[in-house]
Amino acid sequence: MSNSEPDPAVLQQLAWVKRASLAVAALIALATLAAWLIYPLGQILPEGWRLMKANSALCIFFGTLALHFSEPRQSKRRHLLSQLLALVVALCGIATLVEYSFHISLGIDAFLAQDFGSTYRFPGRMAPQTAAAFAILGLALIPIQAQSRIGAWLADLAVSCNCFVILVLVSGHIFGAMRIFGISSTVQTSPQTMICLVLLSTVAVFRRGENGIYSIFLGRGIGSRIARTLAPILLVISFFREAGRAHMIQVLHLPEQYTTAILASVATAVSFALLLLLTWRITRMEKEIRDLSLRDELTGLHNLRGFQVLAEQALRLAQRSQLPLSVLFIDLDNLKEINDSLGHGTGSAILVETGELIKGIFRESDIVGRIGGDEFAVVCQCDKVAMAIACGRLVDASVARNSGAGRRFPFSFSMGYVTSNGHTHLSLQELLAQADKAMYEEKRQKKITRS
Repeated sequence: MSNSEPDPAVLQQLAWVKRASLAVAALIALATLAAWLIYPLGQILPEGWRLMKANSALCIFFGTLALHFSEPRQSKRRHLLSQLLALVVALCGIATLVEYSFHISLGIDAFLAQDFGSTYRFPGRMAPQTAAAFAILGLALIPIQAQSRIGAWLADLAVSCNCFVILVLVSGHIFGAMRIFGISSTVQTSPQTMICLVLLSTVAVFRRGENGIYSIFLGRGIGSRIARTLAPILLVISFFREAGRAHMIQVLHLPEQYTTAILASVATAVSFALLLLLTWRITRMEKEIRDLSLRDELTGLHNLRGFQVLAEQALRLAQRSQLPLSVLFIDLDNLKEINDSLGHGTGSAILVETGELIKGIFRESDIVGRIGGDEFAVVCQCDKVAMAIACGRLVDASVARNSGAGRRFPFSFSMGYVTSNGHTHLSLQELLAQADKAMYEEKRQKKITRS
């Protein structure tokens, strides 16, 4: 799988997030609609729930359905229904903005339920910033599943614009700066409306992440993993900075120069911390990639490439220092017969057990690798006597394993080794060939003995 393709594990996690987000938004919208349509229920709910108008709740519910029906696995009919629902949401938002612009009423404020308890001129009308958010959200949901180059670009642009508007809405509400679209602070967006808009916008971003520009956050590569780490930090850091500035100036009454100095120092410290985090993540990922390229996935030993790289270095060091170096070649006996009779799962278990056995006998500084299907090799800086002792311990360990209770299959291998005295300049391949030859001689002797 390419690193640019979405990570299945990330997609599975996001699937649960999308379902939960849509469920919460739908429940809030339906509860609000019920409160407006059923008068006794509306009296029970908290007063703040009346800030979310009936038409806003209906737009939220339609937006939830539009995102649900836009799933890739849905039929073409449901995709068409998704686009129609998104169009209704967009038209509702646009019509409300027209009402505000031209001081007219198109009846949207009285749709479904009127707010007779409000002293506002248009009691059932959603706030203009809410209408703008619905207009952009609806326009973003219409091409949400676009596959063509132009359609995908327009969908990404619309989703990005929607995220920007939602970001302004939420931050404006948090900061208490409700003059976002040049309106009075008496016309507010309800908290539950903003929660629903955030949830729907998040799902829209995830949906475009499957095949749009936001796919960088879902990939398997280093860039995607770093983006997922830094995105939440970069998303909130600017707002914390501005909130801190406002608090220091208006509450703590600090002079402007000290406020600027403190914030600049904090920004420097945060930037340096992000640099450290980024460097640490890249270094860790590079190590993971290097291990994946040099390690055998089944046994955890070095694969052929990793073994050759490290063994060549050890050989050069031994020749330069004129130290003995031994190469051991191990071949499992009858692995093909075990795979055929007991299955490849059993054969894989034997390979794993062999790797564990070899690692338990040799030192951590020795180079142990699986260099073929049923072939293992060891390179260690030791003389012939030490290698013979190690081979004897390996045989004893295998006999002990075979004598264990409940053993379903025999555990047997053939070995051959060769030692370079440090004065010869044989290559690694020549040493492996000699050890391989010695191993086959042992295997031949076994067959003669059995016969």
